[in-house]
Amino acid sequence: MSLATTSISGFSDSKKHYPILDALRGVASVMVVMFHIMETFTGGDHTKQIINHGYMAVDFFFLLSGFVIGYAYDDRWNKMSLGGFFKRRLIRLHPMIVMAMLIGAITFYFQDCQYFNNIAGVPVWKLLLVMVIGFTLLPVPPSLDIRGWTEMHPLVGPAWTLFFEYIANILYALILRRLPNVLLAILVLIAGAALIHLAVTSPQGDIIGGWALEPTQLRIGFTRLLYPFLAGLLLSRIVKPGKINNAFLLSSVILMIMLAIPRIGGHEQLWMNGLYDSLVIVLIFPVIVYIGASGEVKEGISFKVSKFLGDISYPMYIIHYPFIYLFVAFVAKHPKYVDGTSPNGLLILVLVALLVLFGTIILAYIIVKFYDVPVRKWLTKKFMDSSVK
Repeated sequence: MSLATTSISGFSDSKKHYPILDALRGVASVMVVMFHIMETFTGGDHTKQIINHGYMAVDFFFLLSGFVIGYAYDDRWNKMSLGGFFKRRLIRLHPMIVMAMLIGAITFYFQDCQYFNNIAGVPVWKLLLVMVIGFTLLPVPPSLDIRGWTEMHPLVGPAWTLFFEYIANILYALILRRLPNVLLAILVLIAGAALIHLAVTSPQGDIIGGWALEPTQLRIGFTRLLYPFLAGLLLSRIVKPGKINNAFLLSSVILMIMLAIPRIGGHEQLWMNGLYDSLVIVLIFPVIVYIGASGEVKEGISFKVSKFLGDISYPMYIIHYPFIYLFVAFVAKHPKYVDGTSPNGLLILVLVALLVLFGTIILAYIIVKFYDVPVRKWLTKKFMDSSVK
């Protein structure tokens, strides 16, 4: 979702780039990996979890996506066809989806443990079939739920967010780009009310969900998609970024605090955490995006850090979950490290967790440099040159 002015975007003009927004996506990606690592030890009870609200990184991604797509494409439809838009989005997003599914398939049998549905008994042909379907990002039917977690993409659980991202892209190209701001604002208000209602009335006290092909999960997925994406699109149209000093540091710190803050309300007042979730998404996330769009990153350490975070942001997010499955299996197979009966158990868990985190960061950087960028450049050269004219 980069706005870079290279040929990767399919355009050669000099439209302003927002590097801090790319970096914020990287910050959120790191936070969501840390959230998933910590989630392994909760036993399904998120009130026990450190780095508690990392799941809201998904909603932040949707908001960023709406903002970026509106900014990048709203004024370009006079020189861009519908097919050209979809090709651009596929070139930007899909190579990493293929890579993530490959990683998920390669690591699948190593994830076997008591928490998954007989991974060792899954025939190779079924694994390969799920992988090939995963390449298309189409959800698999229940008969191909080879993990037993009801995920629409059993090899890479978070791929459900890309499925909804594609739906958002289709809605934008066919309908949303044509809407006047007044009508778009009305839809934002309706979607925001639906999001608050979902979060406050949730039986878990949060907005977690959206990864399964069943009515309740689909409702959660669409509700989580619509408000942030619509709000980001509206924000790109009506707000002119200002000039804010230290915007990278300020927006990053606010985002990390929002995603790490402890659970609110406990088991007795679940609605309180739901209210927190919805108000952060509705009010705070747009402010963070505005701050990020209103700053600049000059040469130096801040520039290098922001560029690195931007580079790894999408690859890290989409490839990290197979390694979380491996971490879950490792913890399940070594209960003595968790219950304290092993004298070095805590140290081992910390080291393995750090290996997952930093290993994913390093692998994401390698993949983006030696696979994602070269493949996107090749695809752009082969399929986009004629459609830009």
